[in-house]
Amino acid sequence: MSTESSQVGGVLTETARAHLQRRTVLVLMLAQVVGSIGMGAMLAVGALIALDLSGSDAWSGMATTMITLGAAAFALPLASLAARRGRRPGLALGWFLGALGGLVVIAATLSELFVLFLVGMLLIGAGTATNLQARHAAADLATERTRGRDLSIVVWATTAGSVVGPNMIGPTGGLAESLGLPDLLGPVLLTTAGFLGGAVLIGALLRPDPLLTATAEADRADRDRGQAPKPRAGLADGLRAIGRSPAALLAVVGIVASHTVMVAVMTMTPVHLSHHGAALTVIGLTISLHIAGMYGLSPIVGWLADRFGRVPVLLSGQVILLAATAVSGTAGHNEAMVTTGLVLLGLGWSFGLVSGSALLAESLSADVRPRAQGFSDLAMNLGAASAAALSGLVLAAVGFGGLNLFAALFTVPVFVLAIRALLARHTAEPAPTA
Repeated sequence: MSTESSQVGGVLTETARAHLQRRTVLVLMLAQVVGSIGMGAMLAVGALIALDLSGSDAWSGMATTMITLGAAAFALPLASLAARRGRRPGLALGWFLGALGGLVVIAATLSELFVLFLVGMLLIGAGTATNLQARHAAADLATERTRGRDLSIVVWATTAGSVVGPNMIGPTGGLAESLGLPDLLGPVLLTTAGFLGGAVLIGALLRPDPLLTATAEADRADRDRGQAPKPRAGLADGLRAIGRSPAALLAVVGIVASHTVMVAVMTMTPVHLSHHGAALTVIGLTISLHIAGMYGLSPIVGWLADRFGRVPVLLSGQVILLAATAVSGTAGHNEAMVTTGLVLLGLGWSFGLVSGSALLAESLSADVRPRAQGFSDLAMNLGAASAAALSGLVLAAVGFGGLNLFAALFTVPVFVLAIRALLARHTAEPAPTA
């Protein structure tokens, strides 16, 4: 019997469980660093490649749209694969498909086929879905006391690769030219290599599988209590669980809103800066600082969520997003203000994603959690894809300021649900006796 199967089937002591969790988080961190190098670079040039191929500002937004649609399309299949066979196959497959997408984008750019380019970006979305689902793997073996911290550490690990990636536009552009390729394909080469590296790391090192281990432990606990192990839940069970839990519903809506606002503004920022004569290095720096805002302070965000509660941090994130859209929307030609707004945008996203993910995990039982998490990732990427698809049209119609106002509207449902949940809890509390 393999080491993995014996560990999954046996009982883990508290010390062994803690050791396995530390190893799991470390492996996830390494894969995130490598894989996110490509993702950060791709975000910086995707819209520019689409602009070159399509010749239209409106169509340039389709680059990020297809990435987010791909992330949405692969969210549930990868989550279902994880529920059946563990986190390792799902994460490794997602990174591999992202690498395949990079190759398709290169072929499409060389052949000047915009439709094929969109297919490649759709496959790259699988890498985005994998990047997001890695945070759930960090929560599989975490305790209630450390779930926010462990989850946020894996999110934070994306910082190194994502910040370095956009700043590699110049060096990788030179590499591409030395290979006889357009300079914009340099970051795509980096994307392909990064995704492939993430797949190799996950496939080789994420052993034993954290989800299979956690599931086996839960089943054994049920048997020790004289109960039959719970049947594996389907998507419908996950949806019903979300609908029955006000906290889970708030978590999902908060995650969706935070991601949608971020993508809507970030998608068109390179195009906006390019129209005002910003150099590629400035665009790359702006996106890298934005991504630093997304991931760099996530351990602090996780600590805040553990210390002060998930809901206050989630609502604080919405306030930061509103501030970000106000700064970016009024920046005009001021590159420093645009960059400041993008950093705030990333920070607000971090507050929303980390606190919302922790709130969702703790609001649902283990048997329905993977499917509900998959639906949450599906919803957040569908929302972001819709916003990205409209962002080019909104930019063309009402400018960058109007686009920021459009994005800010997505925070409203979060505040509404939070107020409703607070009122419902207040009504349910018994009146104090005289």
